[in-house]
Amino acid sequence: MRVLITGGAGFIGTNLADALCRQGHQVTVYDNLSRRGVESNARWLRQEHPQLEFIEGDVRNVADLESACRGVQQVYHLAAQVAVTTSVQDPRSDFDVNLLGTLNLLEAVRRGAPEAPVFYTSTNKVYGGMEDLPVELQGERYAYATLPEGVSEQRPLDFHSPYGCSKGGADQYVRDYARIYGLRTVVFRMSCIYGPHQCGNEDQGWVAHFARCALQGAGVNIYGDGKQVRDILYVEDLVRAFRMAAEAIDRTAGHVYNIGGGPENTVSLLELLSVLEELCGHSIPRSFSDWRPGDQRIYVTNVQSACNDFGWHPEVSRLEGISRLFQWLKSAERVLVG
Repeated sequence: MRVLITGGAGFIGTNLADALCRQGHQVTVYDNLSRRGVESNARWLRQEHPQLEFIEGDVRNVADLESACRGVQQVYHLAAQVAVTTSVQDPRSDFDVNLLGTLNLLEAVRRGAPEAPVFYTSTNKVYGGMEDLPVELQGERYAYATLPEGVSEQRPLDFHSPYGCSKGGADQYVRDYARIYGLRTVVFRMSCIYGPHQCGNEDQGWVAHFARCALQGAGVNIYGDGKQVRDILYVEDLVRAFRMAAEAIDRTAGHVYNIGGGPENTVSLLELLSVLEELCGHSIPRSFSDWRPGDQRIYVTNVQSACNDFGWHPEVSRLEGISRLFQWLKSAERVLVG
């Protein structure tokens, strides 16, 4: 099968491209290599899979994107501006990449590969701050007072921050292209994904960022009080969700799925630091700064829809996944990347 992955040299794209190549698919990675660390991912993919096609292209370039999409049989749209902080500093570029870039992709598929399913990686940020949900402090972590299973797809959208607006707008375009034009699209509203090939920093990819700081003996800066909670999902489980949704495309087309680690894989920032201190054998210095705009005290994914529709659920526990990432980062060249 001919598969196109936009943003394919990013963290998730690299893991997905690797899995698809190993399954024998003809994979094209389309990436502008703008993020720090992705060039090393691209080199690794080329070394592991010489048959992989790489196009250095930008989703804002309509002609290049249309050429890349022509005749493909499956599309994973991962290319994005990924940081809330960057969107606040430069909302126009955030809009151009996330919303206009997604529209460019949809039009390219509609014209050049209308039968190809399109899988889009959205974000839990489309639900906004969720200030109406009662949150309580339970020891050293926040918890929902009324949502033990987490946030479902029935939650009203409430974009918060330019990033939330651009990703949320693209999310709705992808969904509507299924209704209006008949494209077979699937939206994944993702929680915190982590794992190998992640070039995390304090703005995005915080699990890998904290793990890298632990290995380097560096301190970390925490925005807020560190008791904020996320459900984390190991990237191997996310790739499996992609593949399972693709295999069930007759059922999943036109749908939106919240994808994350679920209630069983929640962790606060302070809890993650404790786990990493055990793994590295020393304390991790920390400082605290004010909360950032749009930062939620808690977000936990209800994954029941994905389970019901295509039989997916997380398999890698948070402790196993964190340990795997830590071990992967442990070589010197990887510690210094990103």
